[in-house]
Amino acid sequence: MEMWLKEGQIENSAMTYKVKETLVRRKTEYQDLAILDTYDFGRMLVLDGIVQTSIKDEYVYHEMITHIPLNTHPNPKKVLVVGGGDGGAIREILKHPSVEKAVLCEIDGAVIEECKKYLPEISYALEDPRCEVFIGDGIKYVHEHKNEFDVIIVDSTDPFGAAEGLFGGSFYKEIYECLTEDGIFVAQTETPFYLPEVVKKVFNDAKAIFPVTKLFMAAIPTYPSGYWSFTIGSKKYDPENIDLTNKIKLDTKYYTEKLHKAAFVLPKFIEDLTR
Repeated sequence: MEMWLKEGQIENSAMTYKVKETLVRRKTEYQDLAILDTYDFGRMLVLDGIVQTSIKDEYVYHEMITHIPLNTHPNPKKVLVVGGGDGGAIREILKHPSVEKAVLCEIDGAVIEECKKYLPEISYALEDPRCEVFIGDGIKYVHEHKNEFDVIIVDSTDPFGAAEGLFGGSFYKEIYECLTEDGIFVAQTETPFYLPEVVKKVFNDAKAIFPVTKLFMAAIPTYPSGYWSFTIGSKKYDPENIDLTNKIKLDTKYYTEKLHKAAFVLPKFIEDLTR
């Protein structure tokens, strides 16, 4: 008997994956959690029926959401990840020798628990002594920590249900206050093909708060359309106008110094969303 995952977060389209085995399936306090072993993408974290990450392509998302802001900041020492219970963002953050502390704030402890068990290639850095794991509400955490972090990464699920509050102007204002005087934040901000209105709204909300706001793109096969946007907001530094020549050479599979700047070159239809 064949098993298939059909992801239907986009109203009139779906992505399907042939499944070898269901490794875990449980209902947590916040969501339906599954880790599936698929034929084409290997083990895959699925929350409420939506693919979050897979062994085959996770490095694209995790490298781009971390290395662009951390290489833009001249000396990031303290970094916060809101969401990201799989641990991939923490793994990439801790490749930067300047980082003294990385805090993971994840609302659903079950995600961390199961990813440690079934996705160790992604989650292993959660055991690093520089990593502090906090199980709780990211919005509340940000509100209670003013002027504390050099970089904040919002590694959230899609803007529905439990993650809805992580998208929008009021939260970005709290992030601004949580950052140090030259801090930077970045968030995953959906697909411009299927959800252009979300991309535009999030960008405009961030732009109303941060002096420097830019959109950049990456190709991620398991995300709807395979073409994904990220929004970066900075108090001081422009990610397009930085000197990367003296930055440490990172062990990456997708991110490069050339790609860092090229990612901000947008097709016209996406550029129009930022106006």
